[in-house]
Amino acid sequence: MESSLNFFTGFKVLDLLFLGEAAARTLLISGISIASGTVLGVLFGWLLYEGRIFGSLTLAPVLDVFRSVPLIIQLVLFYNFAPIIGLSLDPFACGAAVLTIYTAALVANVARGGIEAVAMPLRRASRSLGMTYWQDMMYVVAPIGMRTVFPAWVGVALGVMKDSALVSVLGYIELLKASQILITRTQEPFLILAVAGAFYFALSFPVARFADRLEQRWSQ
Repeated sequence: MESSLNFFTGFKVLDLLFLGEAAARTLLISGISIASGTVLGVLFGWLLYEGRIFGSLTLAPVLDVFRSVPLIIQLVLFYNFAPIIGLSLDPFACGAAVLTIYTAALVANVARGGIEAVAMPLRRASRSLGMTYWQDMMYVVAPIGMRTVFPAWVGVALGVMKDSALVSVLGYIELLKASQILITRTQEPFLILAVAGAFYFALSFPVARFADRLEQRWSQ
């Protein structure tokens, strides 16, 4: 375990395990943020659709702020502002909170687009058959809308997974932060970044492939 890898002096097998643990942390914070952000985003998208005037005057501007301001600025501001309002958050909790709201802001427009993609005559037909509003949303709007916007949601999820690297500015040791630590110690930036890129690919590729298979299954 202590032996160096061939042709790259200074990089040890234990360093590879360190990067693997960091990749697991990246997957953890990304998974939590994407899951919770998607739920919030769907709620926000529904509010934007149903409360057009209310949403456009109140919720939409707030979501625009989170979509427009660079994520790294949001992370630094929230991490430094949280203690002022009495919140004691570690880098992981702070990063997960900001990534969740950021994801929700992106998913909100995706969700609203999915609802708007369902033709009104189809919705009127479901209501004429005796469906309630919520039955119409669950059995008509949700299946059709989800198929329509699923590729866009996958793009958001993969983007958030890569953007989670910015949490490193708070001191959370995810994949990028671990790479920076090893580069400083080993002075092997090409190898370290190549291994980190391979880990990012290993995290993202299964999601992309699963999404492709699911889309193919739906199209049959």
